[in-house]
Parts: sequence; structure tokens; C-alpha cells
Amino acid sequence: MAEQNQTIGKDMGQKMNAKDQDKKAGLVLEQLRISTQVKLAGLWVTVMFMYIYVDIITFFAPGVIEDILVGKTYVFDITQTFLLFSVMLMTIPALMVTLSLTLPAKANRYANIGVGAVYAFIALGLAIGETNAHYVFGSAVEAVLLSVIVRTAWKWPKVQGIAQAETVAGQRLNVKVPVIE
Repeated sequence: MAEQNQTIGKDMGQKMNAKDQDKKAGLVLEQLRISTQVKLAGLWVTVMFMYIYVDIITFFAPGVIEDILVGKTYVFDITQTFLLFSVMLMTIPALMVTLSLTLPAKANRYANIGVGAVYAFIALGLAIGETNAHYVFGSAVEAVLLSVIVRTAWKWPKVQGIAQAETVAGQRLNVKVPVIE
């Protein structure tokens, strides 16, 4: 098979011969680096979807809706305090989506490690004694996703530091130099 030219790299007009990892010539799929912040936000969105779907699917279990109608959920009475606590518990992961995109790197890293670890333990703790397979499975998936959040934040890419560059106009700029790993 003849090698084909493909536009790759930062200079979109520059043509280079491209080969995929199997050393086969031809068109290759574009691979962009996704920032750590976007990865973390996406993981938090996925965790939130898992929370929602597991809870919605639980409504289909026999007796759940009847218990809710009489003011019970599992062993808890449904009170204003219970409802407020439930919303507060789910507000933090929802906010983590935005915070993962907006916090400065150091605070972002610590927040994701801390909140991710706490919520992984919550997910596992709520699954203890659970008899519904869908709930145990959902909690396991949530715990894995939260562990990936902690690992991603823990392994946040480092930069070499601040290098000073001078512009054409003579202004000094601080530039972060990425570490190539």
C-alpha cells in the first residue's frame, strides 16, 4: 500500500507522511490531547449520570414507590431534613463539574482528590448490605469512576516552571514550559 500524505500536527497546512501505530501507511485518526480539567469534568458528569440512572431504575423495584408514598425510603423517614441532606449530598458532585473547569490547577487537583475519595467511600458505604444487583453494580461503577477522578487529579501533568520570554515590542511575558514525559 502506498503511503498517503495527511495533514497532521500544529501547522494545518504542513503535509507529512503519516503511519499509524501498526506502521501501516495511510490516513490515521486525529489524536488531540484532552486537558486534565476537561477529563475531570467529563468524569464528574458520568458519575452524576450514574447517580441519576441508578436512582431512577430503583423506582422499578417492587415496593419502592409504595414506600415513598407513605414517607419511607429504605430505613429512613422522608422528612425535610432527609430531602435537604440528599440535595446537599448531590450538589457537591454537580458543582465539581464546573469547579473542575474553573478552579486554578493546584486547588482543582486537591478538590478532585479530596471530594473524589470521600464520594468513593460514600458509594461503597451505601452499597453495604444492599440486595438489589443493579444498585451494587451502579455503586461499583461509581466507585471506579471516582477512583479514576482521584488518579487523574493525582497524576496531574506538571510544567517545568515559568520561563520569561521577550516580545518584539520588548515586553516580558511569563510562559509555562510543559514537561515532556
